[in-house]
Amino acid sequence: MNNSGLAVEVSKDRNGADQILLRNPRGASAKVGLHGGQVLSWRTDRGEELLFTSSKAIFKPPYAVRGGIPICFPQFGQRGSLEQHGFARNRTWIIDENPPPLHPNDACGKAYIDLLLKPSEDDLKIWPHSFEFRLRVNLTADGNLSLISRIRNINCKPFSFSIAYHTYFSISDISEVRVEGLETLDYLDNLYQRERFTEQGDALTFESEVDRVYLGSRDAIAIFDHERKRTFFIKKEGLPDVVPFAFLQVFGIHGRRNLKPWLILGMRNTNRCFV
Repeated sequence: MNNSGLAVEVSKDRNGADQILLRNPRGASAKVGLHGGQVLSWRTDRGEELLFTSSKAIFKPPYAVRGGIPICFPQFGQRGSLEQHGFARNRTWIIDENPPPLHPNDACGKAYIDLLLKPSEDDLKIWPHSFEFRLRVNLTADGNLSLISRIRNINCKPFSFSIAYHTYFSISDISEVRVEGLETLDYLDNLYQRERFTEQGDALTFESEVDRVYLGSRDAIAIFDHERKRTFFIKKEGLPDVVPFAFLQVFGIHGRRNLKPWLILGMRNTNRCFV
């Protein structure tokens, strides 16, 4: 398979399920699994992994893969009647063999794949709305990664849903990380029963556990990892809420901290879909 002149390879994971490898001429790559429609790996042209995936992750239903970029749909978190973060991340997606082409002004140097998800009969029993979810994963000639989601109502009944990219960024040490672009925003703190606060700092840093929902954020966010001298620049559209999560575990008689090698930064929106 070859899109935009760049390598798009289909292979099998360790459970025999299809996975897609996007690769650009400089050697950057992205790996996408059909289980969950989930980006599992994103590497630079120097082979540096930019996403975290747990070594204990299980890559088959009914388990969600812990790591990469899970797709949360049609529910985010536990705020609804469905399983946590919805069922899309636990379903098998399919490859669209004849996807819409890229716009000519946007096609240069991009490898891409389109994945599709439609509800099964069992899905319709727990969430009775007919839809088609199209996910396009792009890898550019510069090694940048983009995800574009389109949800189409294929019935006459409007429905509401939430969608989020629940990205696990690979980092050195959470205490060496800062997030810019959230200053002065209101946020709901999940550690305090979703009490509403206003961000007072010029950047978000992590000295203790963080689990928040920043409301109405800007379309550009930056994650600075000072130890690795690496910066993630995140540009987004239609995903106004930012959900940072960092887990710090204190243990031992001296209170030494177990700092997890990842930072979750979710991008979320709640929408209403019409015909």
